[in-house]
Amino acid sequence: MARFEIVFQGQVQPGVPQEQAHARIGQLFQLAGEQLDMLFSGRRIVIKQGLDEAAAAKYRAAIERAGALCSIELMEPAEAVPASTAQPATEPAPAPAAAAKGAGKVVPRDEYMAAFVDVEAPDFDIAPLGADMQDDYEAPVPLPIDLSALSLAPVGSDMGELKRDLPDMVPNTDHLKLQDD
Repeated sequence: MARFEIVFQGQVQPGVPQEQAHARIGQLFQLAGEQLDMLFSGRRIVIKQGLDEAAAAKYRAAIERAGALCSIELMEPAEAVPASTAQPATEPAPAPAAAAKGAGKVVPRDEYMAAFVDVEAPDFDIAPLGADMQDDYEAPVPLPIDLSALSLAPVGSDMGELKRDLPDMVPNTDHLKLQDD
C-alpha cells in the first residue's frame, strides 16, 4: 500500500496576505513564535508522514484552507534502495543511524526536528470519517429507591409558595403633619 508524506516549504497561496496565512497555519498546528517562523523559513519540512492517499488529501485541504501551499509526496519504502546508490561490496557499509544512536532513536533530518529527538510518543493516526470515537459504556443500573409515596402535580399547577390570605393593612398616618418652614 502506498504511503505519502505532507511536505511544507513555507509557500503562501497567491492573493492571501502573508500575515493571514501565518496566523491561520499557527492556529491550525498550534504554533507560535520561533516554531512558526521555522515552519515558514522556506526549508523543506515534512509535517506528517505514513499517510494513505485519503488522509494526505485531508491534510492538504486543511493547509490550503488556511491559505498556504503544501505538496503530497510518495514515500519510498526503506527496503527499496536504487542500484545506482548502492555501495560496492569492497567498502564496508556504514552503521545504521538508529544503531549508532541506540535502539529506537531517530536521527533528525534538520535542526527543527532536532528539538524532538528525545520525545518518545506513539504515532497516532486520524480516525476514518464517521468512526465512533466514544467508548462503550454499560447501561446505568437504577438505584433501589422507593418513590411510590411521591406524586406529580398536574400540568399548569403553580409550584410556588402558597399564598396566605391576609387582609390588606393600611398604615395609620394620623400622627404625621406637614409643616412649612
